[in-house]
Amino acid sequence: MVGCSSDPVKQQVEVTDVSHVPVLSPAPAAIISPSPVEASSVKKRVGTSRTTKLSPAKSPQPRIQAYGGYTPFSGVSGSIRNETTRLSQNTEKYQNSTVNPVKRVADEPVSTFSIDVDTGSYSNTRRMLNAGRLPPVDAVRIEEFINYFDYHYPQVNSAHPFTVNTETVDSPWQPNAKLIRIGIKANDIAYNQLPTANLVFLVDVSGSMDSQDKLPLVKQTLRVLTEQLRPKDKVTIITYASGEQIVLPATSGAEKQKILNVINQLQARGATSGEKAIQLAYQSAQSTFVKDGINRILIATDGDFNVGITDFNTLKGMVAEKRKSGISFTALGFGTGNYNEQLMEQLADAGDGNYSYIDSEKEAKKVVQRQLSSTLATVAQDVKIQMEFNPATVKEYRLVGYENRMLKQEDFNNDQVDAGDIGAGHTVTAIYEIIPVGQQGWLNDSRYQKESTSTKQNKSEYGFLNLRYKKPNQSKSILLNQPISTQSIKLNQASRDTQFAVAVASFAQQLKGGQYNGILGWDQILKLAKANKGKDEFELRKEFIELVGIGKSLSASKQ
Repeated sequence: MVGCSSDPVKQQVEVTDVSHVPVLSPAPAAIISPSPVEASSVKKRVGTSRTTKLSPAKSPQPRIQAYGGYTPFSGVSGSIRNETTRLSQNTEKYQNSTVNPVKRVADEPVSTFSIDVDTGSYSNTRRMLNAGRLPPVDAVRIEEFINYFDYHYPQVNSAHPFTVNTETVDSPWQPNAKLIRIGIKANDIAYNQLPTANLVFLVDVSGSMDSQDKLPLVKQTLRVLTEQLRPKDKVTIITYASGEQIVLPATSGAEKQKILNVINQLQARGATSGEKAIQLAYQSAQSTFVKDGINRILIATDGDFNVGITDFNTLKGMVAEKRKSGISFTALGFGTGNYNEQLMEQLADAGDGNYSYIDSEKEAKKVVQRQLSSTLATVAQDVKIQMEFNPATVKEYRLVGYENRMLKQEDFNNDQVDAGDIGAGHTVTAIYEIIPVGQQGWLNDSRYQKESTSTKQNKSEYGFLNLRYKKPNQSKSILLNQPISTQSIKLNQASRDTQFAVAVASFAQQLKGGQYNGILGWDQILKLAKANKGKDEFELRKEFIELVGIGKSLSASKQ
């Protein structure tokens, strides 16, 4: 990794194994000159992400991998270090993410998956685009792009902690196809009305965190969170590097200055032994456990564990076992260059928590200030969705995103199978693309399979939506269901939220190669997003539109 020097950053080209290469050609190396503010506050990190797959690697194929300048965030005080080291190989890790395939309803009419409220993929990809390079395809998880934004789905008073609604529209991707948008809106709860919180801040202070986009930004994030604490809340701070240490025993939220003093004194040094630190965090959280309260560990790290147990599956299994204690696990990711996104996202998933990537003070305020209730408070656990498609009306379908959240059909009714949780105020969106019966789809018609001619078929429904969830700390799930009518509307007549969600999904698909975007190109995505920006209090949708423009400029396909 290098900092900024007086000379322009030079391009370094290297041939590597990239079986994950996207259809989009990689962007050329970008030379990004920092603004005066950035030049006085940011130590630049550079490099191109590479993925580490869980599945056996394919035969190596050469590719030219370009490196460019990178300014990860702004607003963090500090000074640029003059470094003259050559650009180094980037070791960021991402889980292999194969796009969901098209399914034939006659062969597999039921689709089952766990909901996901993580958003880290979007903010992590944002910092790459702002750095002037396209993300690796495995860094893009479509559902985390869609769920990064708030949607104003209608809510009704009910005994359930959330409302489910759907909308069916014409697909802009495939001729004659339809999109079924499923929207879940959780009841919002003001933070001051939430139960007592027992929080453990687990902070990585190893040498790998010695960068302005890492520990200094961690400290800013924890300061923002600390300011939200109530007197009844308790905070423990544990640091870990070559060893782990409780630097602040459980302390009341009323003693904010005491908490801030400890945060302000954190310094980076040593190797990274994350496994023992996680064990200590669970022990500490258990010792101050609040019955019927919020008991949560928040780890702040780049995920670069290099001492002790570093095996991915061992760490994930440990956190999955610990969640049975009633203590959830939230992962806050930081930094670039050696960032282990695969570990961060999967630990949060295993620990019944959520995963966010913090690339700026603005993002920190979004996650631990404006959305603190949804970050910390769970209103529904083990939320599963199962869609049964009607073979009389639907020929083919595909689920957009949620690749690493797929479940077996039998998992839906098994309350022992873990699934995603929904926090207070969260919105969750899922999209299916379907091909109605009688229309040409992705697959050729089967020579030997004939359509059923049964007169008992219901042709007024595309499918039947089932949803299961548990109330917090309950073991038995609750079932909700509703039919999906064949009534549909044109996309431009749909709600603004549905249209914007489709624009976001289209952008994510385009970054993954555009395999299912059909004739919808960059210009159409931009037009759709701009037309549905709507009320944008925190300018997140405006920022999204800018990212689409950056993606277009970096892509080999300019259409």
